[in-house]
Amino acid sequence: MRMREIASPVKLLLLAVAVIILSAGCSTYAASRYSISADNVRTLRTFKGQALNVGAFSAAIPDQTEIMCRGVGPIKTPDGETFEQFVRKAFVDELTIAEIYSPDAPTTIVGRLDAIDFSSGVGATWNIALTVTSSNGQSISVTEEYGYTSSYYGETACNQTAQALMPAVQNVVGKVVRHPNFPTLLR
Repeated sequence: MRMREIASPVKLLLLAVAVIILSAGCSTYAASRYSISADNVRTLRTFKGQALNVGAFSAAIPDQTEIMCRGVGPIKTPDGETFEQFVRKAFVDELTIAEIYSPDAPTTIVGRLDAIDFSSGVGATWNIALTVTSSNGQSISVTEEYGYTSSYYGETACNQTAQALMPAVQNVVGKVVRHPNFPTLLR
C-alpha cells in the first residue's frame, strides 16, 4: 500500500510535466522584413528614366505562408504574407528606391515563385526558383541556392533558417536585375 501512495504523486508529477510540455507547442520563426540591397539598387538606377510596374506574383504552391522546420516549428514570413507576396514586395521596394517603380508604367512585370524550400542541416541552403515575365512577353527564370550557417540544435537551426530568407530573396532579386536580358523586360 505504501508503494501506491508514493507512486501516485510521482505519476501525477510526471503527468503534469508531460501536459506542460505538450501544451507549450512548437516555436514559430519569423523571417526578417525585407531590406533593400545597395547592389540591387545601384544596378536598377542604371535604368533611371524608365518606369516599371509590378503586378501580382503567383506560386507553384499558392498562398503558402510557412514551411515546417525540423518538426520544431514553422518558418514564416514576417507579416504573415505569402512567400510570393514577400518576393513581390522585395521587387517593389528595390524598384521604388531606384526610382523606376510606377504603378502607372506602360510595362508591368509579374512573377511566379516556381519553388521555395530550404534544408537546415549540414550545408544549409534556401532554394528559390523564380520566373519574371513582362507584359511585353519577355521572361527571365533564375534560381538561387543561398547557403548559410546552421546548427545541429533544432531551435538554433530554425532561427538561422528564418534569418537567411531575406538575404536569399535579395540574391534572387539581384539575379533578375543583373540578368543580361533584364533590359528586355522594360521595353
